[in-house]
Amino acid sequence: MSLDWGIYLALGALAGVLAGLLGIGGGLVLVAALVWLLPAQGVPPALAVHVALATALASIVLTGLSSARAHHRRGSVLWPTVAWLVPGVLAGGWLGSLLATRLDGDLLRVGIAAYCFIAAAQLALDWPRSRPERPDAPRGPGYSAAGGVIGAISALVGIGGGSMTVPLLVWRGVRPVRAVGTSSACGVAIALASAAGYAFNGPAPGVLPAGSWGYVFVPAAVALALASVLTAPLGTRLAHRISGQALKRLFASFLVLVGSGLAWGGGAA
Repeated sequence: MSLDWGIYLALGALAGVLAGLLGIGGGLVLVAALVWLLPAQGVPPALAVHVALATALASIVLTGLSSARAHHRRGSVLWPTVAWLVPGVLAGGWLGSLLATRLDGDLLRVGIAAYCFIAAAQLALDWPRSRPERPDAPRGPGYSAAGGVIGAISALVGIGGGSMTVPLLVWRGVRPVRAVGTSSACGVAIALASAAGYAFNGPAPGVLPAGSWGYVFVPAAVALALASVLTAPLGTRLAHRISGQALKRLFASFLVLVGSGLAWGGGAA
């Protein structure tokens, strides 16, 4: 079946803005929407969640690069912290994707729904609160260990890890906008490792529609990435200009709706 480029481009544009603005949520929106959309492209419903996760993560590679570049230009990426986090997120992302390919789609769907509710609560409660800004960039082997957990969970729910990396860094005294910038750089590594795991551990040839690489549905991933790359810098500019509290609460409500839809059946049944 032909790809409805308009829908995927619009979805990618939304994910790009969210990635730059909040450092959270873009991947969750992508996964939830793809679970509904992919069966119309010939993806077997039993594998729709797996393909949604893989395709969302593949698109996040370019979204993260665009967002990280924009934040780097504004001096809001703490590269020493990224260097400590990346080994962990690479290993965790790869292992998490391998685990996901062995889990039932319904179990994954419920897990993603639960994570939507957790992310919504985090946004609504504005947790953790900002602390006095520390003068140095956080570093040390503990961040590599934390990165492993962040990468694994991100691969299982289809996100760039911002909903975990940003709170961790804010809790450690990093200014929120720098936490978002640093998270966007780490998200590239998470997406690369996770998408590779899904691509190289896919089902037998012929199970998924033409254009699939493992579990990654490449045409959709390209459309999502093209739009998100253009809009991620817009989200970054907004992150530096506006107070996000009202927006966070609005998006928290939206995530509750997304999670509810997935919990009640999604598109994978």
